Amino acid sequence: MPSSTGPSIDTITEGGRVTQVGEGQEAEETAPPVMTFGAPTAGEILADRYELVEHINNDSAGRLVWRGVDVVLRRPVAVVLRYPGGDSATEMLQAAVAASRVIHPNLVGVYDAIDEADRAYVVREWVDGQSLRELVTVDGPLDPARATAIGNAVASALAAVHATGMVHGNVHPGTVMISDDGRVVLADARTDGADSQENDIRAVGGVLYFALTGHWPHGEAPLHGATAGHGRAALPDAVRDAGGSIAAPRQVRAGVPAYLDDLTMDLLDPEIAPTSSDVLAAELGRLDIPADEHFLAQAGPLRFTADTEEEPSPLAAAGGRKVAFGIAGLLAVALVGLLIGISALGGDDKDPKTEPVARPSSSAPPDQPTQPAAAARKLAVEDVRIIDPDSKSRDELSDAEKVIDGSEDEGWETDTYNGPKFGGLKKGMGVWIDLGSEHTVKSVKAVLSASGATAQLYTGTTDPGSSSSGDKKLYNEYVTVKTQIGDGFRPAPGSTLIFSNGFDPDKKYRYLLFWLTELPSNDRGYKIGVQEITVQGS
Repeated sequence: MPSSTGPSIDTITEGGRVTQVGEGQEAEETAPPVMTFGAPTAGEILADRYELVEHINNDSAGRLVWRGVDVVLRRPVAVVLRYPGGDSATEMLQAAVAASRVIHPNLVGVYDAIDEADRAYVVREWVDGQSLRELVTVDGPLDPARATAIGNAVASALAAVHATGMVHGNVHPGTVMISDDGRVVLADARTDGADSQENDIRAVGGVLYFALTGHWPHGEAPLHGATAGHGRAALPDAVRDAGGSIAAPRQVRAGVPAYLDDLTMDLLDPEIAPTSSDVLAAELGRLDIPADEHFLAQAGPLRFTADTEEEPSPLAAAGGRKVAFGIAGLLAVALVGLLIGISALGGDDKDPKTEPVARPSSSAPPDQPTQPAAAARKLAVEDVRIIDPDSKSRDELSDAEKVIDGSEDEGWETDTYNGPKFGGLKKGMGVWIDLGSEHTVKSVKAVLSASGATAQLYTGTTDPGSSSSGDKKLYNEYVTVKTQIGDGFRPAPGSTLIFSNGFDPDKKYRYLLFWLTELPSNDRGYKIGVQEITVQGS
C-alpha cells in the first residue's frame, strides 16, 4: 500500500519549461544510467491520482522527471521518481517532508511524497519558465532593477526557509527560476550538515553578481552552499585581478548603481558578517526600482529609499559595517547633489555644462522660476470604504476605518476563499479612499497581514456612493478604464506594498482605490488583511 509522507524542492528547464529536477539543465550530461524494472509509461496513473504525461529528463541522481497531471485537482505537476524506494529513498522523502513545511510564493510548491517499496516519488509544482542561468546566458546581463527584484525574491524565499530553522543550501543561477508570468521561484534545496544560513545569504550576492554581469564569482572552487550545481563550468568565471580578487559589477558593466554594487560585494566579502535573510530581503525591497526608471550617471545622485525617522534602513539597524557606511555615504552624496542642483537652478550661469542632469518637471512658463516642491507629508483621509462589486452579500464591508486608524495591529480582512482569486467568485475587492480634496500624491503604502497578495492602485474622479450598484459604478470607472497608478513593489518580504512611480507630479488626486486581485494561502484557505494604508503627498 503506498504511503504518503509529505513533499521537496528541485528543478530544471527543458524546452522553455521549468520542471523540478536535480541540479539544473546540464544534469543530463552525466546522469548515471537508470536501470528500472517496470519503468513508468505515459498514461500511467500513480497512487490513483497522478497521471504521467511526458518524460522530461533524468536528473544527476538518476531520478526520472515526468510532467504529469493531478487528475483530482486537474492541475499540472512534476513527478520525480526514484528506483528503488524503501530505505534507499529515505533521504529524498525526508527532504520532501522538510520542504513541504515552507509555503511561500517564491518557493516551488511541494504536494506529495510516496514510497511504494520498489519505487518512491515526489510530486511538486510545475512551473512554466526558465532559470536565471538560462535567461542571462541567452539575453545577457539584466538591468539593475530586474536584478534587484530577483535578488529580493530569493532573499524573501530564504527568509521563509530560515524562519523555520532550516537551510536551503543550493542557491545559484540554476535554481533561481523565472516563470513566464514573472514569478521568481527558488528551487532544488539540497542541505547537509555543512550548510548554513550564512552561506545561503552570501549566495544571494553570487546571484546578484551573475544577474548584473553574466559571470559567476565563485569560480571552480565555489563557496559551499552557493555552487553553480552540476554543470557549473558552463558559467563564465568573474573577471579577476592578478591576485585573484574579483572585479566589482560596476567595473565589469556600466550603469550599475553604486548602492547595488556595494551591497553585492559586501555579501561576497568573507570579512564582512552578513545580515539575516529577512533584513536583506527588506533592504533589497527598499532598493527595488521600477524597470522603466533611468539610472543616472555614476557621478549623479542615486535613486533609492533613504533612511527616515519612521523607517530606518534595516541594514543599518542590523549593525552592518561596510554596507551601512556605504548607504550613509550615498545619502551624503545624494544630498550634496541635490544642493548643487538647487544652486544651479537658482544661479545666473548660462554655461550648459553647469546644467543639472535633469530638471524637475513643471507647468510654469520657461521665463518663470521653478517653484520648489512642497515637502511630502501624511495626508488625512476623509472617508474610506470597502468595495465589493461582484458580491450580493455585504458581510465583508465592516472595519474599513481600521485601515486608516494609525495602527497596524488591527485592520480589515477578507473572508476565507477556496482559491487565490477569491475562489472564482469575484474579480477582486478593494479599499476606496477619499482624501477630502485634491492633493499632489507622492506615494501610497499598504501594510498587509501576510505575504503573497497581489494588488494594484487606481484613481478616479467621482464618488458613486456606498451601495452595491455604487461599487459596480466605481469599479467600471476606476478599474475597467485602467486609470491605474501601478502595481506595488515590496520593500519587505511581501507584506508591504508601496505605490510611488505612477503619480503625475503635475496632477492632483482625491479618490484612490487599492484593489486586491489575488490572495495568499493559509492553513484554512485564502485570505488577506489590510492593516494600514497611508498616503504621502502635499
